[in-house]
Amino acid sequence: MELHQIRYFLEAAETLNFTRASEHCNVSQPALTRAIQKLEEELGGLLFRRERNKTHLTDLGKVMQQYLSKVYASTKEAELAAQQVLNLEKARLNLGIVSTIDPRYVVSFLSDFRMEYPGIEVSLIHLDTEDMNEKLLSSEVDCALLGAKVSLTERLEVMSLYEENLVLAFPKGHRFEKFDVIPLKELSGESFLDPISSELREAIWAFFKSKNVKFNIFYRSDREDWIQSMVLENMGVSLVTENSVLLEGLDSRPVEDMSLSRIIELVTVSGRRRSAALEAFLNLIAKHSWNTNEVKTHQLTSYNVHQIR
Repeated sequence: MELHQIRYFLEAAETLNFTRASEHCNVSQPALTRAIQKLEEELGGLLFRRERNKTHLTDLGKVMQQYLSKVYASTKEAELAAQQVLNLEKARLNLGIVSTIDPRYVVSFLSDFRMEYPGIEVSLIHLDTEDMNEKLLSSEVDCALLGAKVSLTERLEVMSLYEENLVLAFPKGHRFEKFDVIPLKELSGESFLDPISSELREAIWAFFKSKNVKFNIFYRSDREDWIQSMVLENMGVSLVTENSVLLEGLDSRPVEDMSLSRIIELVTVSGRRRSAALEAFLNLIAKHSWNTNEVKTHQLTSYNVHQIR
């Protein structure tokens, strides 16, 4: 049973006139008649009864008209949905993001993406670095943003987007406010809030140990909003990325001799056939300018990707 057979039958059932039905379907009457006869052979019975100049539906024809009209309508809806997805008029994209990435620049890009592709619905899905491989390989997410080198399978590849340095956050009015760059000697004995979710945490402590800087640590948290709230209450200072959206009342400065930074990267599955939505996302993110006064960027003109080893 082919779709054109169903269409010819439904038009003939509606008009009860093979000549008008063939005109409506833009085919010859013999071609329409042959298609309906073939459909009758497949179904095992007559669909029409012709009496002189009148044509009637048989009992089988009446039942098939009800069912095949639903089949035809559903098929056309499926074709329309497929066309909308392929034309990016109605498509979906699942974007995984680790919680430590500040939304400022990502949201700016997503706003541009929305303007360029209003038909693509983007779902933002929280990721832990531990489950990133699984969610990418299982297609739970189409691509993912991360902020540090983590253990990825060989099937994953990354696109570098931009680099951001660490700075020290403190409440406005703090003695650190007078410095353009905070001297290391000023940090010893300071109360410090430990950002345990930071991908650079080990590097942070290795740096301070190498510089013989000793902090007083009273609180640790894996949530930056809690860290910043406690900094605001003068409970200590903490390191954040230079692009973090600071709570009102907070300020930040770079630390002397500290060159710790991370590169924000987009991760995809290598070799997998990409959906039209993902292809559009990758094309636009590769062209997007991440240049700001605050961010050291990596210029991208194409899929500047490298295989994770």
